[in-house]
Amino acid sequence: MREILGKAKTIKELLSGVKYSIDYYQREYKWGRKQIQELIDDLSNKFLEDYHPNHSREIVENYGHYFLGSIIISRKNGQNYIVDGQQRLTTLTLLLIYLNNLKRQHPGRVKNIDELIFSEKYGRKSYNLEVDERRACMDSLYEQQLFTQTEPIESVQNMLARYEDIVNYFPEELRDDVLPFFVDWLIENVHMVEITAYSDDDAYFIFETMNDRGLSLSPIDMLKSYLLANILDEKQRNSVNTLWKDRILDMNKVDKDIASDFFKTWLRSQYANKIRERKKDAEPEDFDRIGAEFHRWIRDERENIGLQNSSDFYNFINRDFNFYSIQYIRLMIASTILQPSLEHILYNTHHGFTLQYNLLLSPLNPHDSEQEIVLKLRLVAMFIDILITWRLWNLRSIAYSTMQYAMFLVMRNIRGLDSKSLAEKLYDTLNRERETFTTEDRLYVHQQNRKYIHRILARITDYIEQQSGLPSRYMEYVSGQGSSRYEIEHIWADKPELHTDEFSHAYDFQNYRNRIGGLLLLPKSFNASYGDLEYKKKVPHYNKENLLARSLHPLCYDHNPGFFRFIEKSGLPFRPHNEFNKVELDERQELVRMMAKHIWHPNNLMLEIKK
Repeated sequence: MREILGKAKTIKELLSGVKYSIDYYQREYKWGRKQIQELIDDLSNKFLEDYHPNHSREIVENYGHYFLGSIIISRKNGQNYIVDGQQRLTTLTLLLIYLNNLKRQHPGRVKNIDELIFSEKYGRKSYNLEVDERRACMDSLYEQQLFTQTEPIESVQNMLARYEDIVNYFPEELRDDVLPFFVDWLIENVHMVEITAYSDDDAYFIFETMNDRGLSLSPIDMLKSYLLANILDEKQRNSVNTLWKDRILDMNKVDKDIASDFFKTWLRSQYANKIRERKKDAEPEDFDRIGAEFHRWIRDERENIGLQNSSDFYNFINRDFNFYSIQYIRLMIASTILQPSLEHILYNTHHGFTLQYNLLLSPLNPHDSEQEIVLKLRLVAMFIDILITWRLWNLRSIAYSTMQYAMFLVMRNIRGLDSKSLAEKLYDTLNRERETFTTEDRLYVHQQNRKYIHRILARITDYIEQQSGLPSRYMEYVSGQGSSRYEIEHIWADKPELHTDEFSHAYDFQNYRNRIGGLLLLPKSFNASYGDLEYKKKVPHYNKENLLARSLHPLCYDHNPGFFRFIEKSGLPFRPHNEFNKVELDERQELVRMMAKHIWHPNNLMLEIKK
């Protein structure tokens, strides 16, 4: 074996003026939302252990340090090829791009981190993690532009999704005045060990040695050993050991990574009574400790959660673990497949709202009937659906970091409630919200909320069709590939010159054009063929599409009894439009808002318990 070098480096040292490449045979960028959340939680919690608002930036030098792991580099032909660590380096680059974009809101106050992302020579920019297939994606994220490439490779799809996760999970309290402190700490106090070999064979030998020597116990394994050791009856111990293995296997069949998430979700939903305050010297509370070390938390809190004798430990697995794991598997399936009665779980999943699972398990009890379980799940999922749609409608964030504390309080308040009490509690919670559909009448699409507006339009379009007696097409509207994919269609073509009689400035025209009343959801092929036409020329084509689009055309109102019954029953003021100017867009904006009130109304919760 030739020379091998190992050195601990700060993030600044690792990325300043250095280029890394990835061989063509390396696997794709695979990190998921879970890994992003765990990384951001670890970094932010470690930073906040030392931060205080009274500190000057110089004091950050004395803050605690954080070890981010190692990377293995094969140095060949004068280039650094990543053998192990591309997942972390890619994610770190995405985080730095996000921080750099935040930095633009604080000119002169935050350290320049451009050089950790790219370098420039003779006017040509090259990224420090340089992969040709990812360049367009990196450009769009760095420049804060919409990525428009069709059918991107897997790594690019995941990079776009993970960047969005970073935006959602990055804590609110680190985004403003604290940002310069956090950036200093991240690049100066976070370390990785770079191991450099000078041949691929040596690099891969090191990789295999580091990953194949021994098999450490997971937190799940340690928890199982602890619980079983406290069950004195051998027959009972063997019985729940088999049950444990069966349930873990069931979860792995759904997704190999969900078992750990289950334990965190279950224990938080039933036992977490406190959550850490985001300030210096604040101690981690139940919610936080369960997320970081649930196996140790159970050992420390065993008496408080009712684990005092052998029978308690047996019931904890045989009754509670068994029940909540089955329900969690149900939630995971409902989050990927549209199911009657549980469809709102999928809707919330499409908005990326992972906090819903703590709330969904919270009111459930092992003695609940199947009917009661489904009703409770439906009520909670509907509540979340209404709440987050209200926030999106009012251009508010539904990011994990923004919603975590509020959802923790709801979770704690609905724990163990029967369905009637649950509906009343959730209904009252919604009625205390100040921002609903009535507080915002100018909802519009922009780069950051495009995905959310797409989902809202899909719900509204599907609602009209189902209420008119047609089958649900929601999944068609939110999925699909290539030309079958649905996109947001602007009723007005991007031609301000056609509207100079109503708008003296192109900026005002664009603001109006982007309002939700001027938007439809149509196949990509439609946008390619007709999107640039003026309204009168493309409205005949709308009559061949979904019912929301068809409702603009007069022929939609001929021989359409299901649609007429829906209009009559709902009282919604649908009408065709031969022209579509500012007045018509205002009218349509109000119609969409009225439909939203029908779909996402708190009274729907109370109607569920009267069925």
